[in-house]
Amino acid sequence: MASAAVSQDHFGGEDFASLLDESLGRDVGFDGSVVRGTVIRLTDEFAIVDVGLKSEGRVALKEFGVPGTDHEVKPGDVIELYVERYEDRDGAIVLSREKARREEAWTNLEKAFEASQRVQGTIYGRVKGGFTVDLGGAMAFLPGSQVDIRPVRDVGPLMGSPQPFQILKMDRARGNIVVSRRAVLEETRAEQRSELIQGLKEGMILDGVVKNITDYGAFVDLGGVDGLLHVTDIAWKRINHPSEALQIGQQVRVQVIRFNSDTQRISLGMKQLEADPWEGVAIKYPPGARYSGRVTNITDYGAFVELEPGVEGLVHVSEMSWTKKNVHPGKIVATSQEVDVMVLDVDSSKRRISLGLKQVQRNPWELFAEEHKIGSTVEGEIRNITEFGLFVGISADIDGMVHMSDLSWDESGEAAMAHFEKGQVIQAKVLDVDVEKERISLGIKQLHDDPAADSLSRVNKGAIVTCIVTAVQANGIEVKVDDVLTGFIRRAELARDKAEQRPERFAVGEKVDAKVVSVDRAARKLALTIKGREMEEDKAAINEYGSSDSGASLGDILSAAIRRRSTQLPE
Repeated sequence: MASAAVSQDHFGGEDFASLLDESLGRDVGFDGSVVRGTVIRLTDEFAIVDVGLKSEGRVALKEFGVPGTDHEVKPGDVIELYVERYEDRDGAIVLSREKARREEAWTNLEKAFEASQRVQGTIYGRVKGGFTVDLGGAMAFLPGSQVDIRPVRDVGPLMGSPQPFQILKMDRARGNIVVSRRAVLEETRAEQRSELIQGLKEGMILDGVVKNITDYGAFVDLGGVDGLLHVTDIAWKRINHPSEALQIGQQVRVQVIRFNSDTQRISLGMKQLEADPWEGVAIKYPPGARYSGRVTNITDYGAFVELEPGVEGLVHVSEMSWTKKNVHPGKIVATSQEVDVMVLDVDSSKRRISLGLKQVQRNPWELFAEEHKIGSTVEGEIRNITEFGLFVGISADIDGMVHMSDLSWDESGEAAMAHFEKGQVIQAKVLDVDVEKERISLGIKQLHDDPAADSLSRVNKGAIVTCIVTAVQANGIEVKVDDVLTGFIRRAELARDKAEQRPERFAVGEKVDAKVVSVDRAARKLALTIKGREMEEDKAAINEYGSSDSGASLGDILSAAIRRRSTQLPE
C-alpha cells in the first residue's frame, strides 16, 4: 500500500492522465479542430485518412460531394477535416468532411454578411415554405417568396445550378441562415433599369416578357423596366381583350412608340413592327364594290365587319336592312358571321370604311314597283289601324297604307274605318309607289267606280243646280246634289237681301236652287250660293225686259218677267 501511494505521488495525477492518453493514442488537443489529412484508401462506406496522428481517421463517403450528387474522392487526395472524437479505446479517430466545410463556410459567410456581399449557392432540395440551399458547405433556407421577383411555377430549371444569393439573416449559435435570390434580381434589375432608361429612345425595338394583362392592355417587362402595350397597339386587327393575343410569360418583340423621361412612362406597340394594312385601302376598296367579310363586333349603332386582317368597316344600323328600322343589330347579324357588304365610303385619313348590308339586296320597294303597276290589285292582312288609316301587309317585309279618305266613296273616313279590324284580309288597289320615301299608297274605294263620277262630269263652276237641304247650321246650310255630291251654302250666300240671310228659314228636306261657286272633285264637294243665283237672275231680267233709260223700276221689270214666265208655263 505504501508502495502504491508512493508511486501515485511520484507521477502525480495530471502526469498519469497524460501518460494514459499517450498509451491509448489519444490527443485531446485536436478535438473540435480542423486538420489536413491524406486519403489512404476507400472502403464501402468510409474513406480512411492519415491526419498525422498516431491513429488513422475515417470519414463517411456520403460527406463528399455536393448534396444530391455522387461522392468524388480517391486515394492520395489531401483534404481538410474536422476532428470530432476518438471513437473507442483502439484510438480510431472520427472525422467529418461536412463539418470542416461548414466551419470554413460559416467564417466566409459571416464576412460576406457583414460586408453585404452576394454569395454563391446551389438550390438542392424542397422543404415546407421554401427550399434548401448549399452555400459551400453551410446549409441555408430560401423562402418561396424570395426565389424570384415574380411567382415561379416551376423551380426545376434553378435546381442544381450555382446561383447568386443575398444573406438576409445569420444565427451561428442556432445554425440558421436565410438567403434571398429575389434581392439579387431586384438589385440587378435596378441596375438594368437605370442603364435602359438612359439609353431609351422612341422607335427602339426591344424584347420583353408579358408581365401582367389588364382589360386595356398588357405590361411588358423590358429587363428592369415595364412598358404598357395598349390593346389598340397589339395588332392592326380588332382585339376586344389582350388575352386574345397574349399570355403571361410570353416573349414578345415591341417598339417604343412614346417615352416620357419625366414620368418614365413607356408606351409600346407590336403592330408598328408590321406593315400597315390601311395603306392603299382607298384603291383596293372603291365605293360601290361588293366584298365578303366577317362580323367582328356588334354595338348599338351597328356592326364591324373585317374585310381583311387589320381592315374593318362599319355597317351602320341604318344600312343593315331595308325594312327593319328599329331593331338592334344583334338581331340581324351575329359575331363571326360571314356577310356580303357594299363599300359606301372610304376615309383613309380617319381609317374608316362605311359599309352597307342592305345594298347587296334588292330594294323591296323597287321590286314591288316593278311587279305591281299603278292600278293593279293586291291582297294583304291588316297589320295595324291608326287614326288616319290602315296598314296592310303586302309582302313579308313591307306594308302599304290605305288612307281613311280612300276607304269609301259614300261614308266619311271615321265611319268607314269602323268596318275594318286588325288581322282582316282585304283587297286594295295600288295608287302610288314612292321608292325614295319607301311608301306605298293603297285604296279600297278605288276597287269600284265612283258613283258620283257622272254628276261631277256634269257639274261645273257657274252652273245652277237643285239642292236638297240636309242640315241647318248657324253659319249656313248643308245640301246634297244628285244624292251623291255634298255642298255648303254659307250664311252670307243664302239671300241677296241681308234680312233674308237666316239659315233657320230653311228646313231639312227643302229643295233650293243655287249657283255652283267651286268644285272640289277629289273631295266631291261643292261650294254654292243662292245670293249669286238671285243676282244673276236679276241681271238677266233687266237685260230682257228693260233698260237703264226706260224709266221702269226694277220691281216693274221683275213683275213683267214673272208674268211672262207664268204664261209660258204649261197648264
